[in-house]
Amino acid sequence: MERVIHIDGRDVPFRATAAIPRLYRIKFGRDIMQDMTSIQKAVEKAQKGQGPIPIKLLEIFENVAYLMARHADPDMKERTVEAWLDSFDTFSIYAVFPELMELWRANNQTLATSKKKPTR
Repeated sequence: MERVIHIDGRDVPFRATAAIPRLYRIKFGRDIMQDMTSIQKAVEKAQKGQGPIPIKLLEIFENVAYLMARHADPDMKERTVEAWLDSFDTFSIYAVFPELMELWRANNQTLATSKKKPTR
């Protein structure tokens, strides 16, 4: 699944497929399923005024966003997370994460198949 998100005055393509968990694990050595859940909880708490998003989770969010953008555009000139982030003047987790989470969920829903046989 693909989605274009408007960030800092430009349209940025993002892509989530079944390959993302493997690519994320290889590149960052982490489980994207757990990380997306942790980020979501932190964003929700921050939006309720229950403290800031921990720096480590901001870094994880940046990694997820970069990987999904790179997956959508393998020929992008920025080869590191830092170079990619440096190409923006502003990059708000509050604006981008909900869009990425929706893309991630939509991708996971299309991958899930029912194990039960329909009853008649």
